[in-house]
Amino acid sequence: MVTLTIDKKTVRVPEGTTILEAARSAKLNIPTLCYLKELNEIGACRICMVEVEGHERLVPSCNNVVAEGMVVHTNSPRVREARRVNLRLLLSQHDVCCTKCTRSGNCKLQELCNDYNLLGDHYIKDLRSTPDDFSNPVVRVENRCIKCMRCVQVCEKVQGMGIWDLMGTGSHTTIGVAKTRTLGESDCTFCGQCITHCPVGGLQERDDTGKVFDALADPKKITVVQVAPAVRSAWAEHFHLDPKFATAQRMVTALKQMGFDYVFDTNFAADLTIMEEGSEFVRRFTHRGKYKWPMFTSCCPGWVRFIKGQFPAYVEQLSTAKSPQAMFGAVAKSYFAKKIGADPHDIFVVSVMPCTAKKAEAALPNLNDACGEADVDVVLTTREIVRMFRGEQINPAVLDETPFDSPLGTGTGAAVIFGATGGVMDAALRSAYYLITGENPDPDAFTAVRGMDGWKEAVFSIPGAGDVRVAVVSGLGNTRKLMNALDEGTVDYDFVEVMACPGGCAGGGGQPIHDGVEMAECRGDVLWNLDKNDKLRFSHENGDVLALYHEYLKEPMSERAHHLLHTDHHGWKMPNEK
Repeated sequence: MVTLTIDKKTVRVPEGTTILEAARSAKLNIPTLCYLKELNEIGACRICMVEVEGHERLVPSCNNVVAEGMVVHTNSPRVREARRVNLRLLLSQHDVCCTKCTRSGNCKLQELCNDYNLLGDHYIKDLRSTPDDFSNPVVRVENRCIKCMRCVQVCEKVQGMGIWDLMGTGSHTTIGVAKTRTLGESDCTFCGQCITHCPVGGLQERDDTGKVFDALADPKKITVVQVAPAVRSAWAEHFHLDPKFATAQRMVTALKQMGFDYVFDTNFAADLTIMEEGSEFVRRFTHRGKYKWPMFTSCCPGWVRFIKGQFPAYVEQLSTAKSPQAMFGAVAKSYFAKKIGADPHDIFVVSVMPCTAKKAEAALPNLNDACGEADVDVVLTTREIVRMFRGEQINPAVLDETPFDSPLGTGTGAAVIFGATGGVMDAALRSAYYLITGENPDPDAFTAVRGMDGWKEAVFSIPGAGDVRVAVVSGLGNTRKLMNALDEGTVDYDFVEVMACPGGCAGGGGQPIHDGVEMAECRGDVLWNLDKNDKLRFSHENGDVLALYHEYLKEPMSERAHHLLHTDHHGWKMPNEK
């Protein structure tokens, strides 16, 4: 243990602790901009500078460790002026038109400039004349980037992709796509983790809210919106509402108030996914010799892009089931259109997702099985729908609850956990057990696949079928480790769930941003609690899903179900595919 003094306060911490963490342990705040604990501790922004007695120069507190008897001043006149100078230097290459930035009001640089009273024009602007590229779901805005390296580190250390890299030297230093390619030409999975870890608006999702407002104003369009499971655990964070109050039904009210004709629940399609994917797994598992193993889940488009770009030899082992959002779009423009007597071309399907990769998925050329046009017209992130609520002056705190519309608005507890890592596997095993044995298992029999560990393994015994070896992985860095282990033959599984984002969709790249705070676990807990308290906890007991099969699809894996609800993963190509 080391004893030191920080701002006249005696602090005792373990040897090797940084000055920044020592100060935080004593509830003393040192401002940071580029810092991410155990990920980006490089002192790039120089905002965390402190004065140490006996040292001629100021030192960055994030990467300097404590020493016995050290005396530190975190807010001396010298420190304060240094921070102001460093902020001015950042502002000299930063577009300060905050009114047109998606991060206005939630920007660390904006907050610090206000804290240090930098309210005027302090330097001549040195902005680049680089055009912004809005052709991809992830957009980098050059003149907002502060070169903090967070995106580089997250993409490399957490996601293992290395899409972003530092380029140039001196005043020409910038962040670009590795190997000087454009983002669209890279293997980017569009997971969006770089966006949620950017402290400013240098990275954002492509804004598609205008298309939705246009559709809502078009009297010829029947607007249908679906809400993903993980969205309900995060949509009201901006409004500081308690998760118990911020129910999905209050979000339904808000969406109705905006003008949507029908508000449905992606949970319906998640249950439908389990019926198809679970049946597919049972078919494969009971005819093991005909297939390669393991079978992989296919509901995460970031993961599908990853396997196609990084491990193409395994693509055939993906479930052919579409993702829940894609299934919903196909059903909405076929079964639902027929049910209400509408032309499917008049139905405008909007998805509200915790994900940026879903934007790329909706644009795939072969997801048009219902009527020849895109099954899903527009995908909005959770952040985008919140901006729309704000623009419409909707205050969720005063809204009543409204149920989802029928017949595509019913979901079970098994569906809502799709938004948490392990949830798809848990739900699939519940129904696979039933499909094989004809009896329901304990819905909490598969808890070994739950939790925030990046790579989880378990073995479950299903009477009549034997042991099922499963794995659950979240985060593409962990996924690469698992895939390499499969290549090396050191692991062997029957069924593997993969989510591109750490913690699953709850920590998705389209979720609300809380700088320096990872929210996936607490959001996931909300979803697990919703499942625990749901009267229906098995996808095969969803009455509306059963009605869909009875009236339209006949049975899981039927010819019509295969046409609408399954896809060919070779029907589109990654940039590196021949």
